[in-house]
Amino acid sequence: MDPEKTYLAEAITLARNNIAKGGRPFGAVVVKDGEIVGRGVNEMLSTGDPTSHAELNAVRAAARTLASPRLEGAAVYASGQPCPMCLAAMRMVGITDIAYAHSNADAEPFGLSTAAIYAELARPIAEQAMRFRHVPVEEDGVTPLYTEWQQRAKG
Repeated sequence: MDPEKTYLAEAITLARNNIAKGGRPFGAVVVKDGEIVGRGVNEMLSTGDPTSHAELNAVRAAARTLASPRLEGAAVYASGQPCPMCLAAMRMVGITDIAYAHSNADAEPFGLSTAAIYAELARPIAEQAMRFRHVPVEEDGVTPLYTEWQQRAKG
């Protein structure tokens, strides 16, 4: 079997096992240099954490395995189309290769599609339903936050 389909089959197996445990039908693997370095399933129901998506859990596991918050050169294989939150997280850690087995169109009849969120996020911020604003806070006599971080990072 083609390696990409093998990794997707692993993600689907994780999703099926998660269903058997009462979880949602999502699984994901992170692959680097031909090896699975992270696996994850959707644990929203078991943890009560709405961010506990399969892709994020697989990325967290890969970061622990590789002892790095950067995952350039890694690929994610997911049972379902990643949501915008997961996509953003993957971009932030340097992942640029993503494959999924089931699309938002496949998920729609089951109430599992995130297509509406993608559409909302494609609109300019001022036109989105979410209230989003920049409110600067000046602190007299205090080192600006990012300056303090930069100074500590330089040690």
